[in-house]
Amino acid sequence: MMSTIRFLFCLFCGAAAAAQGLNWNIQSAAGRFGDQTPAVQQEKQSFHEPLSWRFPEPPAEEEPQFPPDFELKVPTAASSVSAVCGESSVRVEAKRDLLGIGNPVLPADVTLGGCPATGEDPDAQVLVFESELHRCGSQLQISEDSFVYEFTLIYTPSPLGDSPIVRTRDVTVSIQCHYPRKHDVSSRLLKPTWTPFSDTKASEENLYFSIRLMTDDWQFPRPSAQFLLGDMMKFEVSIKQFHHIPLRVTVDSCVATVVPNIDTVPRYVFMGNNGCLFDSQLTGSRSQFLPRSQDDKLQFEVEAFRFQQDENGVIYITCSMRATAATAAVDAANKACSFSNGWTEASGSHRTCSCCDTDCGTGSQTHLTGTGAQWEQETAVGPITVKERPLR
Repeated sequence: MMSTIRFLFCLFCGAAAAAQGLNWNIQSAAGRFGDQTPAVQQEKQSFHEPLSWRFPEPPAEEEPQFPPDFELKVPTAASSVSAVCGESSVRVEAKRDLLGIGNPVLPADVTLGGCPATGEDPDAQVLVFESELHRCGSQLQISEDSFVYEFTLIYTPSPLGDSPIVRTRDVTVSIQCHYPRKHDVSSRLLKPTWTPFSDTKASEENLYFSIRLMTDDWQFPRPSAQFLLGDMMKFEVSIKQFHHIPLRVTVDSCVATVVPNIDTVPRYVFMGNNGCLFDSQLTGSRSQFLPRSQDDKLQFEVEAFRFQQDENGVIYITCSMRATAATAAVDAANKACSFSNGWTEASGSHRTCSCCDTDCGTGSQTHLTGTGAQWEQETAVGPITVKERPLR
């Protein structure tokens, strides 16, 4: 019985081993002849609709929460510059805290028209600038009743080392000194017993000559420069004087041309020889100087004329003017002479006109001190149009 059981068990084990070997052989064969299982087909994914994702919206800005009593400061101008205008000079004081922000500026960064400070008050923290009226870049403006000297206080901050930042800015402060034209700025009687300021500074000072056409009554500047033959062209020459001693203005010569250039032709010299008005002597016209009523003004009239063969009738008149101290005597070099049955002088010094028919010389033009001081300027008027007078 036991022998029969052993035999059956051996058969079972043999069958199992045979089945395992057969399975291994089948797998090996499959490896040799390839897997006959169908492969899986792959394809690229595509999007038929656009993506709808986007960045989220930024959060809404919140209003700043200011304190209930908060107020922005209103900027106020810093009262840091003052000036005192004198008869011939100006004194300017500038606080070191020029901008009013608590930071003192460097003295070297502040100038008066390019002139450095002449002094400093360390206790008051003030820079002091003193200048004569015609220095330190001053500009002169003249009106009918006053003249104004304008200075500029300039602050140019130095760089803050090598940094690219600034904490101040360039600043300019305009300073004006006003003076009346017809009154002396001093309350004391002015006696010319000292060397006049205008004489000692004549080479550096500019005087303002003018020549203009006037209306028939000599009251106003003529608004039109158009005349008819036979009209009288009335000219007024003046000099605008301020800190100078009283001056007398004269006209040395006048030349008429068709263009504003005295060196062109045709040209007509109707006044010359240091103030001799030739026109009436040469042409028999009514041209003349009017009697002088003011030293700083001189009036003369010339009968209107045209150049021959000039259809336009346009002329330019260029005059050479001169100013001398009013205290200087009228002489052969400084006069205003007209011819009408002889020569007469506008101030009454008729004997000075005796040289008008010869040579009156050039006078002393190089003296710049005392009563011999002289200033000269050439000024043109034009274009002046002279038309023919129509016949009735």
